[in-house]
Formats: sequence, C-alpha cells, structure tokens
Amino acid sequence: MSRVGKMPISIPSGVDLKIAESGIEVKGPKGVLTLATHPAIAVSVDNNTVSVNPVDDSRIARQQHGLRRTLLANAVTGVTKGFEKTLEVIGVGYKVNVQGNTVVLNVGFSHPVNFALPAGILAKAEGNKVTISGCDKQAVGEVASQIRRVRPPEPYKGKGIKYTDETIRRKAGKSGGKK
Repeated sequence: MSRVGKMPISIPSGVDLKIAESGIEVKGPKGVLTLATHPAIAVSVDNNTVSVNPVDDSRIARQQHGLRRTLLANAVTGVTKGFEKTLEVIGVGYKVNVQGNTVVLNVGFSHPVNFALPAGILAKAEGNKVTISGCDKQAVGEVASQIRRVRPPEPYKGKGIKYTDETIRRKAGKSGGKK
C-alpha cells in the first residue's frame, strides 16, 4: 500500500467536495476543479477528511493509489490557496507586460511575442518578473513552461526567461589564446 495514499486529506471550511461516478468535483473560494475517478480506487468522505483506498491489490490499484490521493490533495490546496510560479526575464532590453489575458514578451526578437493565457490562469508583471497563478497546479506549471520556452536561458550570458528559483549553469566563453 502506498505511504502517500494512506494519508487522509483534511477538507478546510469553505471547500465543497462532491463524489460522483464520472468524477470528483472540488469547489472553493478560488474556483472549481473536476478530477477523473479511477475504477481501481475508492474515495470516501468522513467528518471533513477524505480517504483514498484501493479496491483490490492489483498492480494498477497500487500505482493509482498515491497518484489519485496527490491529485485530490492538490485540488483541495488549489481551490483554497492556489498555486503560482514566478518567471524572471533577464537581458538588456528584455521586457514583459500583461495586457488583459495576454502576456507580451519583448525578448530580443524583431517582434513582440504575445502569449494568450488559458481560462483560469492569471498573470501579473512586476518589472522583469511575471507571476503565473491559478487553482490548477498542472495548468500553472504548463503555462509557465510554455512561456519559458519562448526564450530559454542561454549558458554564456544567462539571457532569457528562467524560473526565479532556477540556477543557470554558466559556461566559459572563448579564450583569447594564440592560433
């Protein structure tokens, strides 16, 4: 049995959890998330705690046990606190702006790059940093990754878009030796 899957999930006040055949719906102050159910996993709610248990001892049930518990815990955290990732734009003349639900990146190309944000994802720009936030952890990470892919950091000068907690391994440039 999964050690992660055994841990119960506490439901904070203000969060509504509905279990149906088609999926689990989690409602909270930050939004609504729907998770798919798996036939090998049983989910039950008792006194503001959710427990996830495998139906049998098959390999798939063991694989899904910890995964489904983690996805459900992330959904509960997302609708209460939310998730965010911060990206930093580094380079001379590199800028980032947010206009409505579009992130405008000026990162050394001959044209600005417009990145449209999907529904449920918000962005906020402060100087050379942009913060991506939302209630779905997977969607926030995917949008941050797509924005980073516009101009990944290069190893010589470190120019590009990077996560704030990311460290770029720098390479030495050309040496001025003789031929």
